[in-house]
Amino acid sequence: GCGCRSRQDLLLLSPGTPPASSPFGSLWPLPQSLRVSPERFRLAPDQFQIVHGPGSSAGSSCSLLEDAFRRYYEYMFGYSKWQNRDGKKSLCETELSLLQVIITSKDSECDKFPSITSDEAYHLQVSKPTSVLKADKVWGVLRGLETFSQLLYEDDCGSYFVHESVISDFPRFAYRGILLDTSRHFLPLKIIQTNLDAMAFNKFNVLHWHIVDDPSFPYQSTTFPELNAQGAFTPKHVYTPTDVHNIIEYARLRGIRVIPEFDTPGHTQSWRKDILTPCYSGKHPSGSYGPINPILNATYDFMMKLFEEVGNVFPDDYIHLGGDEVDFSCWSSNPDVTEFMKKKGFGFWYSKLESYYVEKILEIVTSLNKKSIIWQEVFDDGAKLQPDTIVEVWKKFLYQLELARVTKQGHQAILAAPWYLDLISYGEDWKSYYGVEPLNFMGSKSQKELVLGGEACLWGEYVDGTNLTPRLWPRASAVGERLWSSKNVTDISDASKRLTQHRCRMLRRGIAAQPLFVGYCTTLEQ
Repeated sequence: GCGCRSRQDLLLLSPGTPPASSPFGSLWPLPQSLRVSPERFRLAPDQFQIVHGPGSSAGSSCSLLEDAFRRYYEYMFGYSKWQNRDGKKSLCETELSLLQVIITSKDSECDKFPSITSDEAYHLQVSKPTSVLKADKVWGVLRGLETFSQLLYEDDCGSYFVHESVISDFPRFAYRGILLDTSRHFLPLKIIQTNLDAMAFNKFNVLHWHIVDDPSFPYQSTTFPELNAQGAFTPKHVYTPTDVHNIIEYARLRGIRVIPEFDTPGHTQSWRKDILTPCYSGKHPSGSYGPINPILNATYDFMMKLFEEVGNVFPDDYIHLGGDEVDFSCWSSNPDVTEFMKKKGFGFWYSKLESYYVEKILEIVTSLNKKSIIWQEVFDDGAKLQPDTIVEVWKKFLYQLELARVTKQGHQAILAAPWYLDLISYGEDWKSYYGVEPLNFMGSKSQKELVLGGEACLWGEYVDGTNLTPRLWPRASAVGERLWSSKNVTDISDASKRLTQHRCRMLRRGIAAQPLFVGYCTTLEQ
């Protein structure tokens, strides 16, 4: 076992993009700075440890890191075709015995939740007999552990190796999100957790949880239990307070924020009927309902109580308030609404009524010490936004112009428009996602600094637990590298080779990522 030649014959010393024939050629997303030596070191699973290094501000009391150490040891050695199951010491002496993890800041943020300002930078030096991973905060350690695990490779005889290397890394964008939709199809907890794992493997850091919509209301509210009782598909298709807590904590342990979306005034057909607008046919109610009724004081009392609960349940600073695709036909049919419009001097501009409603919701959320994200229609229709409101740009047509308009008015922006992964096509569509440059719009440097990042959206009309994971991965991986790596990392041929290997690694870790093209994974027993 010790004398077997590796199938990967490496002679590499490169400060830039490594060739995909090397184990470094499977790094995803590509680090900001990478130097690799031809010298390699052997690791023996029964002799290798990930430990807290000297001087680190986080020790064994940091459950987030202890959990990560166990997890990454399993990722590196637990899926191998070679296992030392008899308990005997391996035949090969290890050359690299320790990965020391050192948190340099006094506040490691071990017990905190990640935020938009979280520091994810890290420095990794792979040398023998001890390698060192340094970061200011635990979030950087999580990203560095992922990179270290990707450097490890196995030869044909089951020996593990890693090459001497120095990596300095940090994300290009602070917001790197995945949107999952649990209203159109209920997603089991296990499926959400599996995809949180996959997000960590691709260095995403935001789960945008589009939790409710027209088809169903699976969020179990303690303040208004009738919402899920009436709005969920069945009593089984709900996320209990324990479920929600578990998802938030599962995400936190992977450095991932959970931002809930409660989309109003449209997309609310599963909500309580008494806060929806009765639609009219002529002079009589038609029996159907439209968007949230914006003329009732009771509406805002309800929203205050609901968002107070949501703000307490979800620890993130932000709540996504939606605001997209509001159908004005029901409002225009309702005589009480049209009378209200006249009194307010809105004329026939129902977008003004929408803005009136959204501005009140923004004020409610602000009063609860939370910040808001909204879809671009709210901005487009002229609502007066809070200064810290983030605008999410989702309409693909002229999205660069929209980014320019949003940032020119001083608002932060998130780009989703070119990354709607529910829109599928035949072939390697990941390449079109990879080719997007988020800052490719007309604007000043200060405008471009307002673009926080972006997210890949997977809406749920044709997606449930059976096909979500393979539809999302590795297509979303292309977005992950675009949002993490340097702007000049654009070589599609190199990316294709690395992503092919990364996809195989995700399979080994239990992520049912679909193939990119023809071929097979060499280290999978199929």
